[in-house]
Amino acid sequence: MACVVCMLMVLVPENATAGTKGKQSSRFDWNPVIDAIIEVESEGKANAVDKSGKSCGILQITPVLVRECNRILELRKRTKRYTMQDRFSVQKSKEMFLLYQSFYNPKNDVEVAIRSWNGGVNYSKRSTQRYYERVMSKMK
Repeated sequence: MACVVCMLMVLVPENATAGTKGKQSSRFDWNPVIDAIIEVESEGKANAVDKSGKSCGILQITPVLVRECNRILELRKRTKRYTMQDRFSVQKSKEMFLLYQSFYNPKNDVEVAIRSWNGGVNYSKRSTQRYYERVMSKMK
């Protein structure tokens, strides 16, 4: 399943707090959420590509998300930038997820994280319900 939300997602590689819209704890463990999303999106295949060819990697990251991550990094005055090829890197894909959450989900709300990964920042509960249930069923 292609990740629509991936288009707007960004992560902070160093930690999940610096320069966020709100206050976020760097101690929050996103690993169970990330692992469940990976299972739903790609079954753990780092080289996965959706039918359209736009969503790639373990988290099915889109070009729009890569650009959004780079925009967030720019806003935070960071020199690091992501490339389209980075979508195939497990580590960099996870960094982008964390960057997105740190910017758009500073309260570390798991439901918001899952739904926004699928439906974008302005997701609707109705359109993301099935995805949310699938990810929650994979959480350990």
